[in-house]
Amino acid sequence: MQKLIAYMITWTTYGTWLQGDERKYVKDGQTLDPDPNLKRSNLLSLKQSIIKLTPQQKITVQNAILEEAKRINHKIHAIAVYSNHIHIVAENNQTPINQIVSRYKNVATAALKQTGFDAKLWTKGYDKRFCFTEEQLKQKIEYVNRHNIE
Repeated sequence: MQKLIAYMITWTTYGTWLQGDERKYVKDGQTLDPDPNLKRSNLLSLKQSIIKLTPQQKITVQNAILEEAKRINHKIHAIAVYSNHIHIVAENNQTPINQIVSRYKNVATAALKQTGFDAKLWTKGYDKRFCFTEEQLKQKIEYVNRHNIE
């Protein structure tokens, strides 16, 4: 079995990429086709407004995540913070991925709360893609870095 060297994690802001979305969506690790009825149902069940980060909020979130990564000695190869989602390519370490995602979501939320933000920020869960080779790692880093210039 190949050794896991890194992974790319992605999560979205509240309400911005619902199950049924026309861009497809991921559930339980599978990419599923659009379902307008499911999306409409999910839109109607939202408990608050959809969250899109402002340019300043994106900087605050990115800085909080990078500071936490440094604090816990977790190498981040690439990060892109968009108004509606985040991509991170990071080295694999001893901490389970779900704990890493939770930690990064929590520090980003805390940082925004210090600026007066007071709403549910993130959707539940996250997507993960694994890198077992240097080539896969390079591809994920390039993908995330392209997001930073688009």
